[in-house]
Amino acid sequence: MATIDTQSVEYTNESNMIKISNLNKSFGDNHVLRNFNFALKKGENVVVLGKSGSGKSVLIKCIIGLIKPDSGSINVLENNIADLSIDELDKIRMEIGFLFQSNALYDSMTVRENLEFPLRRHGIKKSKDEVNSLVKEALNNVGLPETEEMMPAELSGGMKKRIALARTLILKPKIILYDEPTTGLDPITAKEISNLIVSIQEKYKTSSIIISHDMSCVKIVSNRIVMLIDGTNYKEGDYDTLKNSEDSRIKAFFE
Repeated sequence: MATIDTQSVEYTNESNMIKISNLNKSFGDNHVLRNFNFALKKGENVVVLGKSGSGKSVLIKCIIGLIKPDSGSINVLENNIADLSIDELDKIRMEIGFLFQSNALYDSMTVRENLEFPLRRHGIKKSKDEVNSLVKEALNNVGLPETEEMMPAELSGGMKKRIALARTLILKPKIILYDEPTTGLDPITAKEISNLIVSIQEKYKTSSIIISHDMSCVKIVSNRIVMLIDGTNYKEGDYDTLKNSEDSRIKAFFE
């Protein structure tokens, strides 16, 4: 059985926070991932870009152990996901923040209660003062310090996205997975959320995978882009390199 001790590992800028090798996943005759290879380094924002139904969400679910791949390996924080027990997988998930496309806030809970939920979910024992400090820090990080007692129904779409990100930050994750973080937002708010993602990266040195179809967001947040085409890592590079590609399959995303 694997031994999980993510706190004692020193990660450098050359460390692989996530390493995926020859990943395959099919649903019947639908081959979603085909020998997919990828590595996420410390402090890096990587956008996974692909058409709807190309396998982006399946990839994320494989990384956090919600879907079991048919073959290949996924190492997260130097632990092979396939080798982990349920308890060990839960411990790894504490190091991974996930920003849902729908925000997934609990409507019956205040903002404070939503932020406190991950602490209770993982059985993290903190004093009242420590919890208050974490909540205030998370809300300050997303620019909404006076919203603790508000209900989700009182928040705008952009505010809900910020609160969902604050809840993700409450556990101080090493890795953050963003699922379409700007979907449904107006252009100005979408740009604000994109810039917030960058500021979180810079402040906490987080390593992130961002799934997005919003090319304005992609340009702002990405250090590197992975093109997921035909289930493979078809091509990767920075925004400008891929935008100037002569490959018609790549150009289609930037037109």
